[in-house]
Amino acid sequence: MSSPIAEIRDLTKDYGTVQALRGVSLSIESGGIVGILGPNGAGKTTLVETIEGLRTPSQGRVSVLGIDPSREPRRLAERLGVQLQATELPPDLTVLETLRLFRAFYEKSLPANEVLAAIDLTEKSNARNRTLSGGQKQRLAIGLALVTDPELIILDEPTTGLDPAARRDLHKIIRSLKERGRTVLLTTHYIEEAEILCDRVVVMREGKVVADGSPFELLQRAQGGSTVWIRVDKELDPVGLFRAGAQPTGREDDYYRFTTEDPAAFVVALGRTLQEGNLTLLDLRMKRPTLEDVYLELVGTRSEDGDGEGS
Repeated sequence: MSSPIAEIRDLTKDYGTVQALRGVSLSIESGGIVGILGPNGAGKTTLVETIEGLRTPSQGRVSVLGIDPSREPRRLAERLGVQLQATELPPDLTVLETLRLFRAFYEKSLPANEVLAAIDLTEKSNARNRTLSGGQKQRLAIGLALVTDPELIILDEPTTGLDPAARRDLHKIIRSLKERGRTVLLTTHYIEEAEILCDRVVVMREGKVVADGSPFELLQRAQGGSTVWIRVDKELDPVGLFRAGAQPTGREDDYYRFTTEDPAAFVVALGRTLQEGNLTLLDLRMKRPTLEDVYLELVGTRSEDGDGEGS
């Protein structure tokens, strides 16, 4: 069995009296996309910057690709790709010149044209950075993280502030990294982004990991039941639905509304109720718990205070 690509054990990070990380332990296997999700102040950025070697742990142990980031940051930089939360690009350099500049910082690097193709900026290779849109600048920032063809790529809130079209473009690039066998560690504020992109989601709150699993596994934790709306052609006798565990929650126009912890049992009971009452089902709508519901159960709705150094 291969070793994890990153191993974090009992990690704490203090900024004066503020404890940004409080005993975080994670093991990240090679391959796939791991999302770090949490509100402002949860400790996401402090965690990834410690993994990158930009922060020194107060306590605990970090190993990335078998390297201690705080002891050998230069050696790690040759194998790690990083897109920071904010990237200042030289405004008067072209896209191609920027990539060539960054390639010069490393012993081994991919050809600039290969990186341009990977981030879909080939047509902008001779455009000056100051002329790029927000989405193009973010794609270039990811390109800079790819110049060494890294084994682990860390993207810190790459789509923040982008419009939906630019966000979709970045999602395609991130998925392509996974298809090439790379491991991606992604921090995000966007719950739907974590749900559609990530194989695994780590939820943080106040410097701690409060949940860790695939989006489907986290959905299994949802405490709220499903809501079902049904519309039929005649008056409904709901006794059979009650026996299946459904709870009535009123009516909305012509719809009967119920909550249920067991949607499958509800559907079976509904079929029997329709048949016995000689009813025709005109419409059925169901809303199941979402990852956002689970997230709010875990972290609450209150925005956290800052962790002292980023989010």
